[in-house]
Order: sequence, then structure tokens, then C-alpha cells
Amino acid sequence: MKHRLFKYVTIILFIAMVLPTAVWAQDSLTTVADSLKTTTAIPVEAVAAATEEPTVLNSGNTAWVIVATVLVMMMTIPGLALFYGGLVRQKNILSILMQCLMATGIISIIWVAFGYSWVFGTSFMDSGSPLGQIIGGFDKAFLHGIKLDTYMSGVGIPEILFALFQCMFAVITPALIIGAFAERIKFSGYVVFIILWSIIVYNPMAHWVWGGGWLMKMGAIDFAGGTVVHINAGISALVMAIMLGRRKGYRTIGHPFTPHNIPFVFIGTSLLWLGWFGFNAGSGLAADGLAANAFLVTHLATSAAAVIWMALEWILYKKPTIVGFCTGAVAGLVAITPAAGTADVLGAFAIGGISALVCFFMVAYVKPKLKYDDSLDAFGVHGIGGIVGSILTGVFATRAITGPEGVQGALYGDWNQLWIQVVATGASVVYSAVLTFILFFIVNKTIGLRVSKDDESTGLDISQHGEIAYSEEE
Repeated sequence: MKHRLFKYVTIILFIAMVLPTAVWAQDSLTTVADSLKTTTAIPVEAVAAATEEPTVLNSGNTAWVIVATVLVMMMTIPGLALFYGGLVRQKNILSILMQCLMATGIISIIWVAFGYSWVFGTSFMDSGSPLGQIIGGFDKAFLHGIKLDTYMSGVGIPEILFALFQCMFAVITPALIIGAFAERIKFSGYVVFIILWSIIVYNPMAHWVWGGGWLMKMGAIDFAGGTVVHINAGISALVMAIMLGRRKGYRTIGHPFTPHNIPFVFIGTSLLWLGWFGFNAGSGLAADGLAANAFLVTHLATSAAAVIWMALEWILYKKPTIVGFCTGAVAGLVAITPAAGTADVLGAFAIGGISALVCFFMVAYVKPKLKYDDSLDAFGVHGIGGIVGSILTGVFATRAITGPEGVQGALYGDWNQLWIQVVATGASVVYSAVLTFILFFIVNKTIGLRVSKDDESTGLDISQHGEIAYSEEE
């Protein structure tokens, strides 16, 4: 019965996604987005500044953003897939790979159909519709009105490239949540949940922060996804982990489940670290000094966080581990993301170090104490790391990077920016938590989200996909 219901719900969702957007794409007039000016002076936040009048193509910027787009896609497949896949037990690795692949495919379709328009369209805002407070509009559905010579103002890259670059952010964000419910979720329920989550949670949040929404107008700084990506995914991960319940045998066998393939964890981390340079340095949309600084601070914060995490393990548990080093590196990558366009070297070391300390405490002490099963620490690393980075952006932002008229943080005398960051962080936490709770309830009552105990014992690779990762020699 639930299998049949899943088919019907999937068909209805597809029709609901495609039909209205196709109509809007045909009937709407092409609108021109005015350049948005914010106190942050960060190019990525001039997201609605594509102009209908052809401007000069900047081949250098275009080439760099193409490379950055490839790097960000690599973060999901194969980076995140191998990182998460190595951390789970052998019988569940293919389920992780499949979930990452599915997210890449289906979210890309949704993004081009109407996601990009919801985030960076302007028809609702231009018309004064109250819907403009939530989404941008349908004027760019199926990239309607965007031509080969439609460029982003100020940087000279084609808007179709910008749309694809942002697509990779839309892909990796729901994929991050996989770490919270690994090894125990039905694939059918996951598919429906991730589609709804992308539409209802990610798209509005991205509009608020990057597409001209209220957080952007308030002056919140999120250079590459601290709120939109990491807090959004991390808080949703916590809600999912708690509502779905613990894995069979978790904390009852005397120790947590151990990773089945640590070399995969290393390879995945290496790909994430490399890809993050496109994630952060590419978010300025230009091959310039700001991109170089974002590259630098990303690497420094990651290095600091990884080394500190390793040192903590060495001191407390007598042995440094590869998994610990890799986890610390990801925590540093997450935390520096919102600050990559405003922090200098001092900020990079501070944000990286603080994020390692806080995330380590959450993973090593808080999670065992509260006994929630965040399988691969999606909340402990991405959620907490995103919160730490978002708030500390309001401390370490400096005009040495943002320019004489740019923003600066509390460390340099502007306590107002810190307050703005706290508000933006709090709004992200509340919105993600509430909407994820509602979506979980709906999907769980219709499709179902948790696999049976027998399927969980067998492993999701066989029970959900009919495959095994490693064949046994006869």
C-alpha cells in the first residue's frame, strides 16, 4: 500500500513542480533585476544584478567560476559520498552513495525548473507581492529570459554559469543531512523528504540571505553558506536524527559503530578540502584579491581546526586518529565558510581553532550525554560549525578585507554587525527546525521513513537497492 502511495505522491510532486513553472515561464514577461547594494560589498550578494543589456564578457572570471563550479560539484560526488560512505558499516555504503547520487540528479532538475527562480528571481518583489518576502518569483523558471550574453553585473560572467554554480550549493546542502539518518532510512521516504526539503526549506532560506530577502537587506554576512548551507542542513539533521530514533544496537553494544573504510574517509576529506576552495573562493564570482584571500583563510582555518582536533584526541585518548583529523578539518571548512569574504589571517586561525574546540565538545561529550544518534555528526560538525562561524563572522570581519567602506566586526568596534549575525543565525535555526519537523511528520505518516528492523539488520545496500559493495570470493 505504501509502495503504491509512494508512486502516486511522486507523480503528484512532479506535476506540481513542472506544470506551474512551465506556465509561468511561458506567460511571464522578462524582468530585469536591479543591482542590489549591501553593506557587505561582497559580489556573491549582488545575486539579482544580471542585466538584460549585453556587457563585456570577463573571460578570466568566467574561467575561474567554471573551475569553481566543478570543484563544488566534486564535493558531493565523490567527496561527501566517500567521506560518509567510509564512516558507515560495510553493509550500508552503497545506500550512502545512492543517496548522494540521487540528491545530485533530482535537486539539479528542481533547481533549473524553478529553484533558481525562487531564489534569484524578482517578479514577486518587483510587483510588491507579499510572496516576495519568501521567494523571488517565477520569472526565471527554466532559466526563462536568460541568454548566452546575459551577464552578471560587475563581474562579467554569464548568468547561466552563475545559475549552475549556485545549483551545486543547492545539491550539497540536502546531501549533508544524510549523515544524520545514515543506515536506517527508507530510500523512498528519503526521496520524497529531500525533494520537499529542498523546495520548502532551502530555497526560501537562500532567497532571504542571497536573493534580496530580509536577512540580506538587514546586512547579514554569509559569504558562501554558513546559514544557507551548514546551519540549515545541520539543524535539520538534528531534528531528523531525534525523530527517526537511534540505530538498532547503537550505544547498547558497548561502543559506537566503527567506520568500515577509513581510507575512504581520508579520500573523501581530501576531495572536500580541495572542493571547498571552489565553494568559498568561487563565491566572489571573480578571479581577484578577494578570491585569493578566501582561498587563503579557508586553508588556514581548516589546517588549524584539524590540528587542534588531533591534539585534543591525542591528549584525552592517548592516540591521534585519521578520522579525528578529518572530522576537525571539515569543522574548520564549515566554520570559515560565512567569513571567507570578510576575515583575515587572524580571523581564520581564531575561527578554525574555536570551531574545533566547540565541535569536538559537541561530538565527544554532548552527543553521548544526550544519547541522540547523529550517525555521522552532521549536526555536531555542520550545524554547530555553521553556528560558530556565522556568529564569529560578526567578530572578525575586518575592513582590511572588505575595504574602507566595508563591514567590520565587534573586534574592530562594530558590535551592531555581531548582533545582526546573531539574529540571522537564530532565524536560520528556528526556520530549519520547525519546517523539518513538519516535513518529517508528513512524509513519515504517508510514505514512511524508517526501515524495518529486519531490513536494518540486513543492511540498506541489500534491502533498499539489492546490491552489495564487496563480493565474497568463492
